Amino acid sequence: MGRLTRTHVIEAVIFLLVVVIFYAFSFEFNQPIEIYRFGATAWPRVVIGLLLIATLGNIWFQYKNGSAAQGTIGQSDDEADFSEPGTVLRMFAVLLTPFLFAWLLKPVGIYFSAPFFIAAIIWLFGERRWRAILVMTFVIYVLFIGLFLVILNAPLPQGNTSPFYDFSAWVLTMNAKLQGL
Repeated sequence: MGRLTRTHVIEAVIFLLVVVIFYAFSFEFNQPIEIYRFGATAWPRVVIGLLLIATLGNIWFQYKNGSAAQGTIGQSDDEADFSEPGTVLRMFAVLLTPFLFAWLLKPVGIYFSAPFFIAAIIWLFGERRWRAILVMTFVIYVLFIGLFLVILNAPLPQGNTSPFYDFSAWVLTMNAKLQGL
């Protein structure tokens, strides 16, 4: 099997299972939309297709080159030391943060909580320069809002608690005014 190891095959099988399961679940909300001719499942299936392409590309790359490919971006020779409690705590925080973000979506909404989530993830990944964190959070948030509100015109969770809902309403009002120009 070329340079594929058992770990490569297990990883590929897991990702292929994710693709199959997500594609199967996409039939649960496959409904036509008046203003979008491709239906509700178009973009989710595009993302699923991209995941399939990435998985197949990864299998092919590992088949040809194995794990010891030189010059991989972001690859480091030094392993993370999981004997240090700080490393384990940071890894746990990185894994827990998306769940906390998802749990806060209903009461707080995405318009208010997204910048804090973005900044927290950047900080947890090791960036400590506050100016860089603020600039990147702003850029990512503007791109995120621009993509979902302006380009896709997709509704996002607004929250249902008073100051957060008011902020979300203000963002949507500004979007409506911008689109009315």
